[in-house]
Amino acid sequence: MPLDPCFDALLADRRIHLRPPQPPVTLQDLRAGANQFMRAAMGPPVARVEPVTFAAPDGRVVPGRAYRPAAPTARPAIVFLHGGGFVFGDLDTHDAICRALATSSDCTVLAVDYRLAPEHPFPAALHDAVAALCHVGRAPDAFGVLPGAIGLAADSAGAHVAVDAMLETVARPAIGAPAVPVGIAHAALLYPVIDPRCDSPSMHEFARGHMLTREAMRWFWDCYVQRPELRADPRIDVLAANLAGLPPTTIVTAEYDPLRDEGETFARHLAAAGVPVDLERRAGMIHGFAGMPQLTPQAGGVVERLGRALRRALVPTSRERDTA
Repeated sequence: MPLDPCFDALLADRRIHLRPPQPPVTLQDLRAGANQFMRAAMGPPVARVEPVTFAAPDGRVVPGRAYRPAAPTARPAIVFLHGGGFVFGDLDTHDAICRALATSSDCTVLAVDYRLAPEHPFPAALHDAVAALCHVGRAPDAFGVLPGAIGLAADSAGAHVAVDAMLETVARPAIGAPAVPVGIAHAALLYPVIDPRCDSPSMHEFARGHMLTREAMRWFWDCYVQRPELRADPRIDVLAANLAGLPPTTIVTAEYDPLRDEGETFARHLAAAGVPVDLERRAGMIHGFAGMPQLTPQAGGVVERLGRALRRALVPTSRERDTA
């Protein structure tokens, strides 16, 4: 279908189209502008929002935020990893999505403020995500959540970090790394960043004019993966990883997104590895639409969809309720 006209005014503003910073624009300028735009979204009220911290094995503390849909009952946990090209994004930029996810899932959402590139290239973000999952898994009482399996949700570049973090919870014979014992019941990924080659048909078809650009994606990857020899590592090129044993996964792509085809290719790779996968392409949408409830009702609708999928996996009575 045609591009949804709700994005016409947005895309007419050339300042909104992502590109690598060119002098006099600095990385800090780019971050400030992108973060300011994403913080404009408003989410639903939740019972409580509070800071949390995740303990890393090296003694560092990874900051985060808890979104509790109701008090005081403990609920299952969903760990959330924000997007932003590995370069920008923070707890505030995805506040609206986390609020909506907590409400729709009836679970406590734990957002992770992982380290950003280029100051902290790969594998810093991955280490922070795994630290958060491990801390929640081994000490649920510290976060006021129920013990047991965890949900994982992420968008864009955060989804790549999430995929790698999931792989750390199962055997990785292609890499030779041991598994980390964290149970993940379900993963929900919005328009995931998957392929460092940036060479899919949709990446070329929508290279310009739809906010996210191919030029920006290539720069994001250069910021995140600063050693060229790592590009073929299955922790970067996850399409080359052994995906068997990953949890059931819901993936949503956007029709007018450069990342559309790589997200859908990843879904096919999951299915081929025996992983239950639910894939949906949202017609007329652009990259990042779930963070724009002020422009399209599909933003709330897609987060509601992901929340229901996570709730069915995490809340014992929800399957009957959702199908009633």
